Amino acid sequence: MTIDKLKSTFSSRLITHSILWALVVLIALLPNYENNKFGDINFYMKWALGIMLFYGNYYYLVPQLLLQKKTAIYLFIIAVLMCLLVLININYLSPEFKNEMPREMMEAVRNRVAQSSGIRRKPPVFFKVIPSLFYVFILAASTVIRTLAEFHINEQNKILAESNRNATELNYLRKQTNPHFLFNALNSIYSLAYKKSDLVPDAIVTLSEMMRYMLYETDNQTVSLEKEINYLQNYIALQKLRLNNIENIFINVHGNTREKYIEPLLLISFVENAFKYGTDYKGVAYVKIKIVIENDTLDFFIENKIQDYSKDPDNSGIGMNNIQSRLNLLYPNTHELIVTETKTHYSANLKLKLDTTKKPIV
Repeated sequence: MTIDKLKSTFSSRLITHSILWALVVLIALLPNYENNKFGDINFYMKWALGIMLFYGNYYYLVPQLLLQKKTAIYLFIIAVLMCLLVLININYLSPEFKNEMPREMMEAVRNRVAQSSGIRRKPPVFFKVIPSLFYVFILAASTVIRTLAEFHINEQNKILAESNRNATELNYLRKQTNPHFLFNALNSIYSLAYKKSDLVPDAIVTLSEMMRYMLYETDNQTVSLEKEINYLQNYIALQKLRLNNIENIFINVHGNTREKYIEPLLLISFVENAFKYGTDYKGVAYVKIKIVIENDTLDFFIENKIQDYSKDPDNSGIGMNNIQSRLNLLYPNTHELIVTETKTHYSANLKLKLDTTKKPIV
C-alpha cells in the first residue's frame, strides 16, 4: 500500500470515528436537555477520558496483551486504570455528590438509613463509584469490538491462505496433466512415423491445435465448455490415427455448450486413462463417451473395456488421484463422481454444476 493510500485510509477512518463519537456524545446529552447542562465541563471531561480509554485498550492493551495470552498483565493494568479513573471521577469530575446521584435514589438511601438507625448519614462510598461504571462499559465495548475485529481478520487470512494453497496445488496438478498429455501424444505420432504412415502430417496439425489451446486458454480460471469438448475430440482424433481398429470408439455430445464454462483440462484425464487401459496390444480399442448438458449441469460418462495386460504401477500416469483432488478443490459441493469397475469394463460418471458467470479473460 502506497503512502497516499495510507493517508487516505487514515483520513477516512478519522472522519468516520469522529462522526460516530459525536453522535454518541449527542445522544448522551439528550437527558440533560431539560436541565440545560450542555455546558457542563465535567461531562465532556468524562467522555474525553472514556474515548482515550477506548482507543488505548483497542490499539494497545487488547492486541499486545490480551490477545497475546498475557492475561494477568492485562488485568493488572486494567485494574490500575479503573482505580485511577474512579478517583479522578470522584475527586475532580464529581465534586458534589448530590449532583451526580438522582434525587429519588438520594431520598431512598436517606430514608432507609434513617429508618434503621434514626441517624441521617451520607450514602455509602459505593454510590459514588456507580457513575464511574461508565468506564467499565467503554472498556468492555472496546475489548469486544477489537476481539471481533481480530477474529474477522484471522478468518480472512485463513481464507486467503487456503485460497493460495489451493491455487498452488491446482497449478501443480495442471502441470502434471500437461506433460502427461504431451508424452502420450508424442507416443502416438511416433508410432505413426515408425510405420511411415501418411497420417503423420494430420497428427502434427491436430497436436498443434491442442498445444495452442493448452498454451493460450488453460491459464484462465475457466474455459468455454465448447472449447474443452473440442480439445477432447482432437485428442480422440489423434488416438484414432494410431489405432488399427476404431469401430468401437464413440463420443456423443448432447445439449447447448454455449455460455457454459468449466475448469480447463478437467476431463482429459478420464479420456487418457480410457485409451490407455482400453486398448489392447493389437491396437483395438473400446471407448464410449457420452456428454449431456442440461440447464447448467454437465453429465459426463465414459466407459472402456479392460484389456488383458499387466499394468505397470510405476508408469500408470496421474490417474484418479489427480482427478479427484482437482474435483475436491474446484467443485467441493457441486460434483458427483461414480466409478464402476468390473472384470471386463471400467466406467466413470461425473456430474457437476457448470459455471455460467466466470468467463475466461481474453
